[in-house]
Amino acid sequence: MSAGKLKVKLLPEGKIVEIFSPSTIAELIKVQGIATNDSNTTPLAALVNGVARDLATPLANGDAVQFLTFADEEGRKVLWHSAAHLLAAAVTQLYPGTRCAIGPAIDEGFYYDFEFPVKITDEDLPRIHKAMQKLAEQRIPFVRSEHKANELIAKFKQDNDIYKLELAEEHQAESPVLSTYTLGEFTDLCRGPHVPDSGYLRHTALLNLAGAYWRGDEHNIMLTRIYGIAYPTAAQVEERLHILGEIKKRDHRLIARRLDLYTICDDAGAGLVFWHPRGARLIQLIEEFWHQAHRERGYQLVRTPHIARGKLWEQSGHLDFYRENMYLMTIDEEEYALKPMNCPGHVIIYQSRTHSYRDLPLKLCELGTVYRYERSGTLHGLLRVRGFTQDDAHIFCTPEQIKGELHKVCELVEFMMKSFGFKDYVVEISVRDAGDTAKYAGSDADWVMAEGVLTEVATERNYRWKRMEGEAVFYGPKIDFKLLDALGRAWQGPTVQFDFNLPGRLGITYVGEDGAEHLCYIIHRTVLGSLERFIAGLLEHTAGALPLFVCPVQAVIIPVTLRDPALLDYATKVKDELEDKGLRVEVDLSEEKLGKKIRTHEEAKIPFMLVLGQKEMAEGKVSVRERGEIEHGAMTVEEFVGMVGK
Repeated sequence: MSAGKLKVKLLPEGKIVEIFSPSTIAELIKVQGIATNDSNTTPLAALVNGVARDLATPLANGDAVQFLTFADEEGRKVLWHSAAHLLAAAVTQLYPGTRCAIGPAIDEGFYYDFEFPVKITDEDLPRIHKAMQKLAEQRIPFVRSEHKANELIAKFKQDNDIYKLELAEEHQAESPVLSTYTLGEFTDLCRGPHVPDSGYLRHTALLNLAGAYWRGDEHNIMLTRIYGIAYPTAAQVEERLHILGEIKKRDHRLIARRLDLYTICDDAGAGLVFWHPRGARLIQLIEEFWHQAHRERGYQLVRTPHIARGKLWEQSGHLDFYRENMYLMTIDEEEYALKPMNCPGHVIIYQSRTHSYRDLPLKLCELGTVYRYERSGTLHGLLRVRGFTQDDAHIFCTPEQIKGELHKVCELVEFMMKSFGFKDYVVEISVRDAGDTAKYAGSDADWVMAEGVLTEVATERNYRWKRMEGEAVFYGPKIDFKLLDALGRAWQGPTVQFDFNLPGRLGITYVGEDGAEHLCYIIHRTVLGSLERFIAGLLEHTAGALPLFVCPVQAVIIPVTLRDPALLDYATKVKDELEDKGLRVEVDLSEEKLGKKIRTHEEAKIPFMLVLGQKEMAEGKVSVRERGEIEHGAMTVEEFVGMVGK
């Protein structure tokens, strides 16, 4: 190597580059002739030996460098986190005395939590955004500084900066040195990295305000959260705003109100769902379909109690790992719990008799309602509730059966998702944190085997899968299926998990060919997950236009007048004929005008409206209108049934 030079490796291609020493990542970008404009290919930061760094970071000989752009997940987080700092800089400039809490990047943008000295509303957002734009135009650099933790803590105490003080005291346990980033007059406690300057943040938008408890704890102060987005180009911002408009239209809470599906009544208890007749019918239809699919694949239906003694949850390990999410009570001077999971109940059923290897695999399934404590600030429609129905199943099997059973579970997942109209999904394989194996149940050999077979199955089924380091649950690795909806959003869906905890804790065994007892392998799996969350995703995916086979009402019969007894009799006759054919039908006997009735049922996403007048009655027909304002004209009842496939 020449004097005064150093070599670095550019990833992912592995190219070796020689540059003058000392040099920074930014200087390396210049040497490589990489354009630095507002496109998606502009380097925003870089991974240096696998660690995300600012572009101002000095390089050392032998460093491996991979540029991060907006096309990379980590690159997007850098841009969005930097935009959160820009928002905070604008807010503290406009509202002196504001206390800043936290401002992270999230899945599609960023937010920042503030304690304002005055009340602000959504009407203040344009003013704040204008201040952000002015700061962006000035191309103010993000400047990183490092401080002794105790000195920074002393400063936060002096400034009465209570939120940063709390965070700094926590981080002090990890490191005696803490970093801050300064943008103009605003300084924030932050690990980074950030974009080089505010000029990278010219294309932003602020979305809305929301209340948020500090640290998500309802016992803490309510802060004001401001949500925003940032992109490399103005066109991308506009595109995202359009998508957000569509997302708002598809909010499952609004759709469910139009479809008259459920109520959540805070007087009865936050996060508890009261299903209306149509909502209960929807659940029943989903459950019937679920039951049939499972029976055809050799599953056996079981039912378990909603409550059990605390000793059972202690034996299963849930009290150790999950206590803060459980509802506990005292009965006959003994601790009991509402079940947060169905697993121990299925184990009790398995252990009710001795099993031979010839009995396996044994597949027990249940649509079991479980109860988990969620903080009130996290509750959200059907997506986050405190009582929900989980479509659980547990497969008790031998080591030799694991891979084949995993393939069968994946086949069932694919069948269910296709049936409900989810055509695309991504797969995440969650594995343990190799640096902290003590917090996981099971042996190293078990984990290596399980993680290996999960990746083999995912690869053999041609899934797009991502390895999620440290995301496994304590009792085993898992596959998560993230369903992509009509707007490209990912929804938590089916999950397949190994369990190295329960077999050993509860002595779950089978008698092998050698006549000796062996520990079972257990595969936990859900193919829908929480029914409540699944229905929320389905409503938003379909914008309320549910698949015909699970529509609570498939057709509404609309007589053009209620003053003709003969026409009403004909409506009843048509309803009876359709119900005899297996269709779910209602007759609209409301006093509204015909046009209003049609608009109401169109809004409620009823698949078919059958309009009956004197002509239809005389000809023994119905006039068919399909949702989406599609007119099919007059046809007989038999022709209509044939058209809908019944």
